[in-house]
Amino acid sequence: MYTTYIIGAIILILCTLIPFLPFQHWTVRAFDFAKVQVLVLQVIVFVAAFFLVSRQTEFYILQSLLLICIIYEISILYKYTPLYKSGESAKGSTSSKSITIISANVYQMNTQFQRFIDLVQREKPDIVLTMESNKAWEKALEVIEKDYPFQQKVALENTYGMHLYSKIKFKCCKTNYFIADDIPSIECELISDDGFEFRLFGVHPPPPTPTEEPNSKERDGELLSVAKVIRKFEKPTIVVGDFNNVAWARSSVLFKKTSKLIDPRMGRGLISTFHAKYWLLRFPIDQMYHSADVLVEELKTLENFNSDHLPLYCKFHIDHLDATNEDEVEDLEQGEMEEVEEFIEEGVKEEGQREEKVEN
Repeated sequence: MYTTYIIGAIILILCTLIPFLPFQHWTVRAFDFAKVQVLVLQVIVFVAAFFLVSRQTEFYILQSLLLICIIYEISILYKYTPLYKSGESAKGSTSSKSITIISANVYQMNTQFQRFIDLVQREKPDIVLTMESNKAWEKALEVIEKDYPFQQKVALENTYGMHLYSKIKFKCCKTNYFIADDIPSIECELISDDGFEFRLFGVHPPPPTPTEEPNSKERDGELLSVAKVIRKFEKPTIVVGDFNNVAWARSSVLFKKTSKLIDPRMGRGLISTFHAKYWLLRFPIDQMYHSADVLVEELKTLENFNSDHLPLYCKFHIDHLDATNEDEVEDLEQGEMEEVEEFIEEGVKEEGQREEKVEN
């Protein structure tokens, strides 16, 4: 039992320390994701050890280190609980009408198109963003086009296709390829019926995994390229999609600071989306960020439609005169822009390993 405790405690301590390593290989970056699971295991081992393990010198050292790790993990995750008070504001006379978005990684090999169509027709969002949507999904979603007359379609077979459907008028819309010519992101400027203009970015960079990309260079470069573009904007801005990243990862922190956007999960909860079928192994990798003049009324997941991701639903309004959120905006510190530029440069240089994936 004592040997098992020592091995387990050391592994759990390393799970907290490894993300600090400045490497982008998936074997390092994978440890960014499971903070909740690691924290739960650390607490269980820490408490159980007092009842099950003899108290030798190593015990006190490891328990002290575990306690430090637990405190650190709590300090990160605390912000994503209702205990953390983030800026919230009710709609006022200067606010826009409420706008709703569904962002969904549909899973390219998922052929249960009707389940997603039913979800869209029931929720009736103003905007629908799909990721991993290929030609088959594009064809299936033609039935919603009568309700969503404004569209941007990028059908790909490499699991990075993306489609945007909107009831709200596009002023302009384009597809960007910041890091690679097979990794699109959508950038649209929209204007609502009540005259409020805003920008919307849809993103889906590749994840660092043993089955896809060996490192996070393209992911980090893509996200930070988007952040640099947003940094120049003064209009209300929203970024939504499958980030394949968690909010506390270094590249996400830099994304938030560079873009000067706000994470609406803070004070609301993790709102984890992946993996849809295994709640014990579920991480918050589908995300939304917004500028200070965008006020989020509701952020939640919706029902599974046979994808490996749960769809993300957001309801928000725009108010240029509401300053509630301004304290949540963070800016880059000295030296961090150089770090951002380095991430982008490495992402551009990296050659992806994506191939077309066609269902048999």
